[in-house]
Amino acid sequence: MNSRRNFVKKTTLAGAGLSILPNISLGSELVGSDQKLKLAFIGVGLRGANHLHNALNRKDITIEAICDIDPERIKVALKMIDEAGFAKPKVFGSSEYDYRNLLDAANIDAVIIATPWLWHTRMAVDAMKAGKYTGLEVSAANTLEECWDLVNTHEATGSHLMILENVNYRRDVLAVLNMVKQNVFGETVHFRCGYQHDLRGVLFNDGKTAYGKGAEFGEQGISESKWRTPHNLLRNADVYPTHGVGPIAAMCDINRGNRFVSMTSHATKSRGLHNYIVDTAGGDHPNAKLNFKIGDVITTTIETAKGETIIVTHDCSLPRPYSLGFRVQGVKGLWEVDGNRIYVEGKSKPHRWDTADDWMKQYDHPLWQKYGELANGAGHGGMDFFVLNAFVESAKQNIAPPMDAYDAAAWSAITPLSELSIENNGEPQDFPDFTRGNWIKNKPYNWMKDTY
Repeated sequence: MNSRRNFVKKTTLAGAGLSILPNISLGSELVGSDQKLKLAFIGVGLRGANHLHNALNRKDITIEAICDIDPERIKVALKMIDEAGFAKPKVFGSSEYDYRNLLDAANIDAVIIATPWLWHTRMAVDAMKAGKYTGLEVSAANTLEECWDLVNTHEATGSHLMILENVNYRRDVLAVLNMVKQNVFGETVHFRCGYQHDLRGVLFNDGKTAYGKGAEFGEQGISESKWRTPHNLLRNADVYPTHGVGPIAAMCDINRGNRFVSMTSHATKSRGLHNYIVDTAGGDHPNAKLNFKIGDVITTTIETAKGETIIVTHDCSLPRPYSLGFRVQGVKGLWEVDGNRIYVEGKSKPHRWDTADDWMKQYDHPLWQKYGELANGAGHGGMDFFVLNAFVESAKQNIAPPMDAYDAAAWSAITPLSELSIENNGEPQDFPDFTRGNWIKNKPYNWMKDTY
């Protein structure tokens, strides 16, 4: 796997913060009129197919290869590619490690990995070693060792890694980021975030259809229930932290003048998944006898080098409406996503919330103002357009992405660190400094620009 891309010249190693979104040309301006980014997909399940859909709307890429061990997903992907008028790609998937044969292909510049979690790091490491510009779905790593593997491989090879955290591009999140950077809330003090999403219908199914109400998972499962649910059976940890932490990390310049220092985690008892099985399949179902390890609500508190605290909540096993639970609080005011409300001292009526709508319009991020129409239909309210575009444009220039290997490691480390803290009765855990001290000199992103 020594093949190297030849359509751009290698640049210096990543580390310094850059713009949230590279040049949004969509017309191959950065690679020449006769060159396109040669892209491959490892994993074309639901998430991978979404990225593929958005890629097929571009004119500056070609789809060189796809890989999946599920032949039905290969059929779906090939149909999408054909209907979009793209040439048929090479197909891989004869075994779990056939993706390495894909990576050996010299004609591939960049690869997007959207596979089950346990494969994320090993595939990303192999892709970087093969010289491919690598996009990796969340979470990026399961263990601290894997977090270091991502950083060490990036530094050893010079190949870039982008963690594909789409929530960083959500319209309200970017508007609030705009407010933070313009000091609307004053010096920041406290944040809250998390992943609060009733996933019981995703974690279990009827064994026939992916979202049929039932109690099956693992070998009897379909789609995510096949690989995701066993994590809940075997791990008591925040297994999915990046949707909440990614946007907050951007707001408080993590790895770029600030860093996570330590954290503690606590878990409630586990009841929700067992009750769901009993309610849907009855107490005699074999899975009703299992003891799920993951607590129904896991609460993590992170301290930063600049003295902020961040409360992160994982709540996916109980009935509830969806929320990422964002709260951004500074010395002049705060925003809370639940309730869609803002309070700014001297602007809001004393002790009374403002509806956030007018504030969101006033501070709507320039990216959304300029390119919001292009994001229509891209998935997840349009933010999937922006995250894919940032990846493609960064890859075309072969420059550090806006969310890099150091971010992937820091955000994903919450999972193993929360597991250790919970096992030890909430004992504080120190965060590794994945930047090896460079966070002190790394400059924050210039978030208000849409070009480098």
